[in-house]
Amino acid sequence: MARVKPSTDGVLAAAARIAGDVVRTPLLPVERGGIRLWVKAECLQHGGSFKLRGATNRLLRLSDAERARGVVAFSSGNHAQGVAIAARRLGIAATIVMPSDAPAVKREATEAAGAKIVPFDRATESREEIGARLAEESGATLVPSFDDVDVIEGQGSVGVEIAEQMGRSPDKVIVPCGGGGLSSGIALALSGTQILVVEPQGWDDMTRSLAGGKIVPVGEDAPPTRCDALQTKLVSPLTFAALREAGARGVAVSEDEIAFAMAWAARNLRLVAEPGGAVALAALLAGKAGPVSGRTAVVISGGNVDPLVYADILRAQALGL
Repeated sequence: MARVKPSTDGVLAAAARIAGDVVRTPLLPVERGGIRLWVKAECLQHGGSFKLRGATNRLLRLSDAERARGVVAFSSGNHAQGVAIAARRLGIAATIVMPSDAPAVKREATEAAGAKIVPFDRATESREEIGARLAEESGATLVPSFDDVDVIEGQGSVGVEIAEQMGRSPDKVIVPCGGGGLSSGIALALSGTQILVVEPQGWDDMTRSLAGGKIVPVGEDAPPTRCDALQTKLVSPLTFAALREAGARGVAVSEDEIAFAMAWAARNLRLVAEPGGAVALAALLAGKAGPVSGRTAVVISGGNVDPLVYADILRAQALGL
């Protein structure tokens, strides 16, 4: 019988299952306001983001017959790479539905991992509908980026590692949020830990959903954002429920705050953080994360940023623009 929702036991099992296939990313100390905090550097994961964790867990649980029929996923790039890498390792054919405006660095890396890319216009077409149609036509398994029990539980291995590296569960984890797969998985892994999800302004649907007690979509007038990885228009009941049950709350950060965090990470941690991967750090640096302690962890979730965009951001920050 299919499991209807992710669980703490499922997260722990997933962490054990994928341990040999993912990098145990470092937990780096950083001083802020006289307090030593901790940064979980998922930008150093294979594929440049945490997405390999959930993709690997999902694909490892496929039957031989399902593996033979291949997989389909939809993603702006990080989930695409995670699925492509996991599929290549397991000898599974992968087709990825990607927006035509996805960063070239993400598209090229996905192709290099052996996946077939089907482009779409994110303004006029539905990636979910395209992915579902391709899966139905080919008999392939659809691997969602966050609306899936196995994917969520695989992402939760980040929280398992944080607790192991700290020697106990942290008091607070500040984590980027698009569809909520990473944050909900961490919430399940770390019972009793305060979870703060962070989103770009105008794309803060999880923040507003948690505050209002029901799922609300991103508005049609959502502003442009560099955070391509976090442009999810509607969160999943699975991720929303896990975060709501954990008592999570959210905050939103501006594009300027995100750019500052990217430059700060480069200067102080020698880490490349993509815009969506830097939002949690941005909330901390902007003073939006609330009280913190030496048992606070901040997740940098990805580092797949277009080199020219990254150079422009660092240059502007250096010049104070």
